[in-house]
Amino acid sequence: MMKQFLVIGIGRFGSALAQRLYELGHEVLALDSDEEEIQKISEKVTHAVSADATDENVLRSLGVRNFDVGIVSIGSDIQSSIIITLMLKEMGVKYVVAKAQNDIHAKVLLKLGADRVVFPERDMGERVAHNLISTNILEFIELSPEYSIIEIVTPHNWVGKNLRDLNLRARFGVNVVAIKHDESHDSMNVSPKADDPIKEGNVLVVIGNNEDLRRLERKTEA
Repeated sequence: MMKQFLVIGIGRFGSALAQRLYELGHEVLALDSDEEEIQKISEKVTHAVSADATDENVLRSLGVRNFDVGIVSIGSDIQSSIIITLMLKEMGVKYVVAKAQNDIHAKVLLKLGADRVVFPERDMGERVAHNLISTNILEFIELSPEYSIIEIVTPHNWVGKNLRDLNLRARFGVNVVAIKHDESHDSMNVSPKADDPIKEGNVLVVIGNNEDLRRLERKTEA
């Protein structure tokens, strides 16, 4: 299911996140006051706007309440991070994720209504650990406390079958949202059909409840 993401702050973390979400088939609006950063990312997301996100009129003009997820990935400017998080919640953004610099910053963001606070360095450590444990898993992205996206290398016993044969939705409660023909992002089928064949080396992009995804991982590791 395609979602609309607003990413505010296009530094290293925000840029990587925005591009990844776009590659996975979602609509992404990137917002930053730095025109140079916006120019760099403009062709890698749905829309890119150079403006001051601490200006309430800017956020209203962009229709932020229509976004499913707002991500505040401001770098070292803690004050701006706090102001923007508060405004997004007040304007009705359904789910707000905010990047924190430290534990005190995180506590403030949570008190202001942030639905999730992330520490990019810590989260990266968790993803690396996750990937080391699951040898078939190339990528792991947590969308919310309950739902995630994984990229899984096609197990040998799936080669030659199609999505109808595998019946992953009925067996595990997960959905395949894309099939990549290799581990690069250059060749991707973002709306796979039930009878599309799965070939050696394909990578499946799967979304689902975290517990259902864990069951799928255990099955593919077996």
